[in-house]
Amino acid sequence: MKYFSLQPLLLFISLLSLSLQAQDKYLDNHSCNECHEKIYEEYQGSAHAKSYFTDELHRSIADKVSSKKYACATCHMPMADNLKDLISGKARPNKANKTHSDAISCYFCHTIAYVKNAHKHNINTKARQAENFKPTLYGRLIKPDDSDKHSSTSNPVYAKKVCMGCHSHKLNDNNVTIFRAMTKEQDSTKCIECHMPEISGGAEKMDKRARGQHASHKFLGIYDKKFRATGLDIDISTTKESIEVKLTNKMGHPLIVQPARVKYLELKVLRDGKEIWKNYKENPNEDKEAFFEYSFKDKEGKKIVIPATAHSGKVNNLAMKESKVLTYHGMKLKNGDIIKATMFVRFAKKDCQSVIKLKDEKFHKAFVLKELSSKFSTKKLK
Repeated sequence: MKYFSLQPLLLFISLLSLSLQAQDKYLDNHSCNECHEKIYEEYQGSAHAKSYFTDELHRSIADKVSSKKYACATCHMPMADNLKDLISGKARPNKANKTHSDAISCYFCHTIAYVKNAHKHNINTKARQAENFKPTLYGRLIKPDDSDKHSSTSNPVYAKKVCMGCHSHKLNDNNVTIFRAMTKEQDSTKCIECHMPEISGGAEKMDKRARGQHASHKFLGIYDKKFRATGLDIDISTTKESIEVKLTNKMGHPLIVQPARVKYLELKVLRDGKEIWKNYKENPNEDKEAFFEYSFKDKEGKKIVIPATAHSGKVNNLAMKESKVLTYHGMKLKNGDIIKATMFVRFAKKDCQSVIKLKDEKFHKAFVLKELSSKFSTKKLK
C-alpha cells in the first residue's frame, strides 16, 4: 500500500472553504526585512512606503476633503484592520497601528488575488488566508523559495492586473474623473518593466536558487531625476520667423495622471547670452497649450482646486505615446541665437498651495523633466 501526505490537499480545501470569520495573520513591512533585506531597503525609499503620516501633500489634501472620513484609505491604507470605519468616518488614522502606518504594504500587494474592473475605481480582492496556516504570498517568481513565515506561489495577476487596482482610474461621487493612468485594455506588464526593472542581486538574503536578478522595489517615478527624464522627448525645428517644439510622451500612461501636479514648457530665445523672448511673461499658464494640468469646476461653474466635490473637469494632456507640436510665430531669429526648451514639473501646483499649506520645500519648486537647446543657423534651413 502506498502512503501519501494529505496536508497539501487539506490546505487546498481550507483555502477554498475558509470561514468568513477567519482573520489574516498580518506580516508588517519590517518583518520582510529578515529575508528580503535589499528589497526592504529599496521599498523604504519608494512612493509605496509613504503613508498618511509621512506624505505631507496627500495628508493635506485628504484632511481638506474631510476631517472625519478618510476615503483615500482604500488605496493609501489598504491593509487597515478597520478600513470600513476609516472610510465611513467612525475612525481616524492611527500612527501606532501598523496596518495604518505601513502604507501600501508589502503584504497587501503580495496578497492581491484578483482585480475587478469597476466604474468609479477598480476593486482589489485580497486572498483569504487559511486559519492556523502561515499566509500565502503571491509573486511572479517561478518556483519561489520556501519561508518559515509564509508560503509563496506564482500568480498570473502579477503580470496582468496587480497595478490596475489602484493605478487605473478614480471618479468622484459626481462621476468626474479625478485620476486616470491606465485603461481597462492595458495590463500591468509594462508598468512592471518600467517602474520595477530587473536589477542585480537575488530576491532573498539566502539566495537558495542563485538567482542573479530581482525586480527593483524602488518603484521609480516622478521624484527620481534620471527616471523622469526618460518619459519625454523634445525636438526643436526653426525658420527665421517661427519655432516648432515637438513634445512626445514616451510613457505607457498619460503625461499628467495626478491632479495636484502640473507640467509645462518654458521656451526661450537667447542672443549673446541674454533672453530676448519667452513663451510667457510671468506665469507659465499664459501658454495654455504648453501647460498640462487637470482643472475642475463646482456645481455653479466656478473653479475648484480640490476635485473631490467637482461637478465637471477637463485636462490638457498627452496620452501615452502621443506627440504634440507647438508652433510659435513672429520670430526674427539670427544666426547664433539659442533656442532653449525646458519641460518642468511641479509636484504641487500653485493653485493647490492656495488652499493647503505645505512645508516641504520640494512642493514650492519646479523641477526639470527634460531640456534641449538648439543653435539657430540659416545653413540648417532648407
